[in-house]
Amino acid sequence: MENIPRDLLEGWDIVVIDDEEDSLEVAEIILLEYGANVHTAENGQEGLEVIRSVKPRFVISDLSMPVMDGWELISILKKDRELAEIPVIALTAHAMVGDRERAVKSGFHNHLTKPLTIKTFMGDLVKLLIDIPTLVEHLNI
Repeated sequence: MENIPRDLLEGWDIVVIDDEEDSLEVAEIILLEYGANVHTAENGQEGLEVIRSVKPRFVISDLSMPVMDGWELISILKKDRELAEIPVIALTAHAMVGDRERAVKSGFHNHLTKPLTIKTFMGDLVKLLIDIPTLVEHLNI
């Protein structure tokens, strides 16, 4: 995965939602580096508004946030016919046994563990994106 093409996400609209500024910034910088149009929000309510206006290829959302958390966000998205098919990847610092299963059962496509690092973020993300049939055909790899 070291040789990930720099245009991998060229022109893709991606929404990243996280109340932790560091995580938001790391994800944004890296995704921009790979050609994405990155839209950010600091809680689920803001994120929902951005998702509705942008209709992104996929969303990365923290689970624990003020105002509206990731669990409530995914519940709302899955009930909305227009947004239900947008893949959402959970982002969590609480990587405990069963977290992935709980996230997937709730409607997330998978999950990434914080802290996000420049060294591993894209490799981890690409592995998750390859498992999403609606996205894999558009990846430039």
